[in-house]
Amino acid sequence: MAIVISLLAAGVSLLFGLSVLNQYRVTRQPYQLVWAGGLFLYFLATLSQGLVGGTEVNPTLYRLWYLAGAVMVAAYLGMGSLYLLAPRRTAHIIMVILGAATLFALWRVFSAPVDLSQLVPNEPLTGKAFPSGLAGPRLLTPFFNIFGSLALIGGALYSALVYWRRRNMPHRVVSNILIAVGAFLPAAGGTFSRLGYSDAQYILQLLGIVIIYIGFRRSR
Repeated sequence: MAIVISLLAAGVSLLFGLSVLNQYRVTRQPYQLVWAGGLFLYFLATLSQGLVGGTEVNPTLYRLWYLAGAVMVAAYLGMGSLYLLAPRRTAHIIMVILGAATLFALWRVFSAPVDLSQLVPNEPLTGKAFPSGLAGPRLLTPFFNIFGSLALIGGALYSALVYWRRRNMPHRVVSNILIAVGAFLPAAGGTFSRLGYSDAQYILQLLGIVIIYIGFRRSR
């Protein structure tokens, strides 16, 4: 069940990313390119998650899942929102900082030792296979995710409020609320997983990307 849901989420995010990339080819807006990158990271994260569930866990797949899903995806989706809402110069500066942080995270994830015996079979993947503290990359995750979630969810809610006040584009209000809800669901899935509802993480990952896609389509 978890494997199928993960692969479905990977398929949706891949199609979504290709759609946004095709839009970028026409309009050449930076936020579209960054969003497409974030969606391809979502694809890599859910694909590697599904492959890990269908095969024996190996360090490479695990590292790929952690880097793309646990560290980078929220940050780059949020960065796309900043390119849409913030002044271009400000967005460029933050992008440079994010790029440098990404290189550091890439080094930490692929250089840290991995102990796959720490993972619980048939349970959602966690970062527990990496060492805690300064020896591993787990300390980086909150910084990337808090930044990305605040930018993506906060940006969508701010945009919804702006369009609601203007009273002239009600479909944009709905679309941004959907994007905010969809962005919140995968994070909520991790909380449900820690409470013992293991399948919730996979289901909410799929629902999240589907709802964000619906919001994206609704905005047009």
